[in-house]
Amino acid sequence: MVIWIAGLSGAGKTTVARLLYEGLKPSVPQLVLLDGDAIRETVSGDLGYAEGERVKQVTRVQRLARLLSQQGLVVIVALVYAHPDLLRWNREQIEGYFEVLLDAPIELVRHRDPKGIYRRASSGQMLDVVGHDIPWHRPVAPDLVLDPVQTPEALADRIAHAIPFITEHWMVRTARD
Repeated sequence: MVIWIAGLSGAGKTTVARLLYEGLKPSVPQLVLLDGDAIRETVSGDLGYAEGERVKQVTRVQRLARLLSQQGLVVIVALVYAHPDLLRWNREQIEGYFEVLLDAPIELVRHRDPKGIYRRASSGQMLDVVGHDIPWHRPVAPDLVLDPVQTPEALADRIAHAIPFITEHWMVRTARD
């Protein structure tokens, strides 16, 4: 199973994915988290942020997620770039694929801007920003669409309750809390 969380930078993908991971890991030891920034630091440091390099980054993550899933692991992925062709590949190639969109409008993520990405892009200090000079391809058929004005905890809970296998383990976790 692969839970793929997409959304613009600043939508809360990493925070929600981490909360989901932390809430499930005690009862799902075969759980793995693949965050775009962490993957970039470990295996994709050779790539920049231009659109073509983003495609390479996503392709690497896709194949890694599929490989891990085929070995019986449950994989949570949190990535920005969401070109329709790449997401279609996920649906066709990854068994148990579940797509989540954190549907943050550009105005919200520009306001949040936790990494200063949009501020630097607007001032010309940074190029290759999805939603600024690289088109944001909003996923066309996600399994779950969430409004990221909710708390990250509420968003993780909504994801956990949308997937039967995960709900079973999430309920065990929350019953102990």
